[in-house]
Amino acid sequence: MAINKSDQLAFAQQLLSLLGAGLPLLNAMELIHTTAPKHWQNGIGNLCTQLKRGESLSQSLLSQKNQFSIEFINLIRVSERTGNIELALQTICQQLESQIELRHKIQQSLSYPLITLASSFLLILVMMIWVVPVFKDVFTHFQAELPAPTKVLIQISTLVQHYFLEITILLFFTSTVFAISWLRSSRLQKKCDALCFSIPILGRLFRLATLTYWCRTLGHLLESGLPLPDALRVTAQSSNHWLSHDLSAEVFKHLTRGWPLGDALIRADPKHQLFDLETLQLLRIASESGSLPQMLCKRANTLGTQLSNKLNTLSQSLEPLLIIFVGIVIGSLVIILYLPIFNLGQIV
Repeated sequence: MAINKSDQLAFAQQLLSLLGAGLPLLNAMELIHTTAPKHWQNGIGNLCTQLKRGESLSQSLLSQKNQFSIEFINLIRVSERTGNIELALQTICQQLESQIELRHKIQQSLSYPLITLASSFLLILVMMIWVVPVFKDVFTHFQAELPAPTKVLIQISTLVQHYFLEITILLFFTSTVFAISWLRSSRLQKKCDALCFSIPILGRLFRLATLTYWCRTLGHLLESGLPLPDALRVTAQSSNHWLSHDLSAEVFKHLTRGWPLGDALIRADPKHQLFDLETLQLLRIASESGSLPQMLCKRANTLGTQLSNKLNTLSQSLEPLLIIFVGIVIGSLVIILYLPIFNLGQIV
């Protein structure tokens, strides 16, 4: 089982503290093993075993079946060449903290709208299954034609009530098939990732988050001493988005053909699907001046700030809009149900 980012951060912080206190690597690892949570204690135990056999830390991490991220392992591998593992661990901690903070902001901003929409859907479902049938029984005693909206609502309620189990099974089956297909098909994943950037309002946020992750990962790898082509390859491997992965691979391909980074970025992304013009210009200048790692980290911080501001604005804007939307939907259902009663004089 893979160790999540929070656990990787805790592991890196503990190891950094123990090495900073003067403990040898193996002793520090054994001490971490004694205090590690149960769900990743076996993995730390395997690391200790590998280290006792004379394996390097990066090789030991790599043998743990993808429990640690590829950028985590590569930063450790670079530090083993330079002899400064503490610097690599500091970089890993900064990177993981930034990723966890970004994910937390996104979850925090989207949780309220999702909870509100889910609650509204459940409320509508309850009305369709239990409330509308009560009104239907009352309306059967009316000796007149019901309004068209009320008829449609009653028909939908009857359909949901009679075929609720079948609809639920169909939705569950469809979701399961889609999830399995998504896990097994990289083509479907690429299409979904491409569609994410096309979603109104949210697409811009997904693009900013992906670009922030790309800049921060590449910047940290370059600061650790990894050459640009190798850093691009690791960035592609560790990418959480197929578009970012493919563009990183394209940039790598153009670099190996002799193109400078600025031209390689433009050739890899001519339609600006990921890289905006400002980022392209800044990276071109930085690559020519030799300050690419610093510029990437600064750009990642700037994009992260933009994303945070947009998330806060979106969250503040969605709250009143969702309240209005829910009020309109529920209010419309209530009005449709009471239309025959409003026209009671004509119906009777």
